[in-house]
Amino acid sequence: MIRIEMKRAFPVPVSQAFAYITDMSNWAAYWPDFVRIHDPASAQWSQPGDKVTIVLRLLNRERGLNMRLEKFQKDTLVTYLSRQRGLPDAWHERHFHATTDGFEYRLVVAYEPRKGLSGFFDRIVFKRAVAGAMHKTIENLDRVFQQSKLPG
Repeated sequence: MIRIEMKRAFPVPVSQAFAYITDMSNWAAYWPDFVRIHDPASAQWSQPGDKVTIVLRLLNRERGLNMRLEKFQKDTLVTYLSRQRGLPDAWHERHFHATTDGFEYRLVVAYEPRKGLSGFFDRIVFKRAVAGAMHKTIENLDRVFQQSKLPG
């Protein structure tokens, strides 16, 4: 199992950050390569079992990423499974920890590399792409949290 983790502290109250990050209407502001939510009328993201498909632009093509929410613990934890054709399934964790001056956000992505040549791709290329997307997410959230006043 490959596990990639990143964390960053932000000077924003955990309750406001959690509400912002988990609100699908904000995803375009910080999610790297985000194009749109596929079928927004049926997309839900607030209870275990909720599903949403987002469209991302990867290698100049639009690709669907199917996600199923596993845990949604207000102001603390969100976990979900993602599936994308041609890539290994990935388990995601988003940890929110209140601090004296804001909150710490920890992102985790874990996946089992496939066998054969696909596994080589998963261990090198996919791992690098996941880490890059996580880093860009943190950069984008840093910009969002510094430039705007979140509702409180």
